[in-house]
Amino acid sequence: MQNFLSDENVRLDIFLAQKLKQSRSQVASLIENGGVCVNGEIQKKNSLKLKIADEIQIKIPLQTQTNPKYEIHFELDILYEDEDLLVLNKIPQLPVHGASSVKQATLVDWLVSKNYTLSNLGGEIRAGLVHRLDKNTSGAIIIAKNNFTHQKLSEQLQDKTLGRIYLALIDLPLKEDKIIINKALARCVYNPIKKSVVDEGIRGAKSAKSAFVNLLNSKDCALIAAKLFTGRTHQIRAHLASLNRHILGDILYGYKAKTDLRMMLHSYVLYFIHPKTKEKIFVKAPLMNDFETILLKKFSIGEIDEKIAIEFLLSLFDSFA
Repeated sequence: MQNFLSDENVRLDIFLAQKLKQSRSQVASLIENGGVCVNGEIQKKNSLKLKIADEIQIKIPLQTQTNPKYEIHFELDILYEDEDLLVLNKIPQLPVHGASSVKQATLVDWLVSKNYTLSNLGGEIRAGLVHRLDKNTSGAIIIAKNNFTHQKLSEQLQDKTLGRIYLALIDLPLKEDKIIINKALARCVYNPIKKSVVDEGIRGAKSAKSAFVNLLNSKDCALIAAKLFTGRTHQIRAHLASLNRHILGDILYGYKAKTDLRMMLHSYVLYFIHPKTKEKIFVKAPLMNDFETILLKKFSIGEIDEKIAIEFLLSLFDSFA
């Protein structure tokens, strides 16, 4: 149970998103599920305009999902775990949570099948999820086991003390060895599944900032690393497309070669400050076999190991500061 006192005239969902350090969609789910009272009465209207001194009480709904919706035919490697959180190495082609368009088991289903106690700030469907990865993206994803941990990690997402470094195989090397892209993104006019680079003033535009570095180049592909300063949907993919660069297998964003590859994007390093111990933790997610196979065909083990060492990658992105 959490209690707040409104100190401004503002929409209920905006106020709670700021206080809980959650997205407005997660807050909307909380409100719609009857988890919010305003001045003693349950309020299910996201757009309610609060008045100064209104009392807001949060009662997180209990998680009711006890069984996965679909059968589980996969396993996930646990990279780090303690009583408060765990980090998994997500496999490609796996959605992280359910939706009307998802007709298969999800990462959350896997967690439920393992009887994990999870945070429920994001509601039942997104139980435990502090952040997301695209279905086709593999790699490190952090899961909160309780609401205290979830909120503290969400705060770290906001202040950038929780971060991720991605590896990607792209069709052409970047023109510059290091580059920062600071371009707003919005839903593509011609394809609502995609995001496009737009001017900041465009309706629906959200600011987005990414850093990219070249790591290794071959005749027909390049290995790059990416770090996000914001966490927009498809951010890496859309920013690369704005440079006329495409992740291998990412047909949606313009990869042209005929291939049966999945999208070669991997969340490789995840770092955060433990909410309780205050220790800074770095977790590395081993590459998936398909990604590693391409690398080994193009480059030597020695040069790969050198370029994807955690210390080396961190030093590269520290140089952007």
